Amino acid sequence: MPSPGPSALPAPSPADFEAERPHLLSVAYRMLGSRAEADDAVQEAWLRYRRALDAGEEIRDLRGWLTTATGRICLDVLKSARVRREAYPGQWLPETFVSRLDDPAEKVAQKQDVSLALLVVMEKLNPEQRVAVVLHDAFGLPFEEVADVLGTSVAAARQHASRGRRAISDGQARHTAGLAEQRRVLDAFLAAASSGDLRALAAVLAPDVVSIGDGGGVVNAGQNAVVGLDKVARFWVGILNRRFREVPEFSVEPVLVNGDAGVLATGRYADGRRLLTVMSVAVSDGRITAVYNQLNPAKLGSVADGR
Repeated sequence: MPSPGPSALPAPSPADFEAERPHLLSVAYRMLGSRAEADDAVQEAWLRYRRALDAGEEIRDLRGWLTTATGRICLDVLKSARVRREAYPGQWLPETFVSRLDDPAEKVAQKQDVSLALLVVMEKLNPEQRVAVVLHDAFGLPFEEVADVLGTSVAAARQHASRGRRAISDGQARHTAGLAEQRRVLDAFLAAASSGDLRALAAVLAPDVVSIGDGGGVVNAGQNAVVGLDKVARFWVGILNRRFREVPEFSVEPVLVNGDAGVLATGRYADGRRLLTVMSVAVSDGRITAVYNQLNPAKLGSVADGR
């Protein structure tokens, strides 16, 4: 019987790949903190998968192969992104998954259950640390495979993960509250800030609370994070007072932001400019430890489009 020629090689299977797409998007998003970059990384993984099959490569564990390929792609993106992030105007926050509370798409946010508190601190890791932590700790890849992605030894891969974990532990805003407590504390914060009640704000803000706003150089969000109870309280009283005064149609809607409690603020200024922001909080022991305010239009496209 003649041996099969090139035409007998297995064809790329879009259906098999599509079944893995949600997993790969989760991997890429945790590494990159960008929905657009995650989509691009997964598309590149598909192209590599197709080329591997066309070349006759035997793939026994499709998920493992694709996860490793996506990890390599994300490592390259992270290395180039460091230069862009260093030149980023002001504070940087990741793109978020936002869903209405009564929206069936809520399941999308819950799948992307990595909190902003974690994503923000992961920005401080170097690319090798971030890839090692995500692949091993979040998705269970053995260090032998992590080392292969990083192009290093197993011992070095373990060290990258260890240092990454330590940096996360030292730098992450405390975020231990369940969704119901998050919502209660966030509602109390908004009510106190809207009324200018500094005493009520002091009751829901942690002493070391930090507020980070990302305007991308397009919307004024401040160049630096605001740190400390008194400064954050006065900052948000000023923000909401100005919004209610300058934006006649200003409204706030409760939403889920990466599965956590948040709000979508919308409105229109008198000159016709649109206001669109997404805010969420990290909460621990009944107090807000961090406020994340995304104002950059480039990172709010899916919200603006209603997706």
